[in-house]
Amino acid sequence: MSTNETSSASPLIALRDPRSPAAEAYRTLRTNIQFSSLDKPLRTLLVTSTAPDEGKSLTLANLAVTMAQAEQRVILVECDLRRPTLHTLFGLPNEEGLTSVMLDQREASLPLQPTSVAGLSLLTSGPLPPRPADLLGSRRMEALVARLQDEADMVLFDTPPVTAVTDAAVLATRLDGVLLVLKAGKTRRDRAREARRMLEKVKANVIGVVLNNARLETTYGYY
Repeated sequence: MSTNETSSASPLIALRDPRSPAAEAYRTLRTNIQFSSLDKPLRTLLVTSTAPDEGKSLTLANLAVTMAQAEQRVILVECDLRRPTLHTLFGLPNEEGLTSVMLDQREASLPLQPTSVAGLSLLTSGPLPPRPADLLGSRRMEALVARLQDEADMVLFDTPPVTAVTDAAVLATRLDGVLLVLKAGKTRRDRAREARRMLEKVKANVIGVVLNNARLETTYGYY
């Protein structure tokens, strides 16, 4: 399949319709993230939400595409070890991945998979472990984050919702920043406040919030 065919069939708006207002919104998000870290370069970013089905993985995947399109070397890491979806969004297999690396004592090369986007690679979840939080909070995970930074300009991590399980809060302590995804018309305000409280409690650097499913403002033509 050609790159154009892959792009037109992609579930990612940044690939399928790069001139759309939604794709432009992701480029604006990319710029805002860059400006949020002028004093201290942001190399690792975690994306989470307050509850399932708020669009965090889709948001992260589109953001990764726009960063790679800006000629950055980007690695996406599937750290949602309960409901991994990034490999599905990019149409890639998930036999090996993050958990395979963690179990391998030989320090072998990382099983990064190239995507259809130049400069963007994906480290899938691999086989799902029994205790994801323990794995993400381990010293081996800390060492893996360092390895990934050596191979990319930006490393983006997808995690489960922060109020559902401890995975996101555990990993957030090891990364430069956190982006919280909310969904207009669905996310409850009390859940949003609780998510922020939980992240601040572990001293995570919450750099901002993304509002999904926002109404299109026709006056300006952007989300």
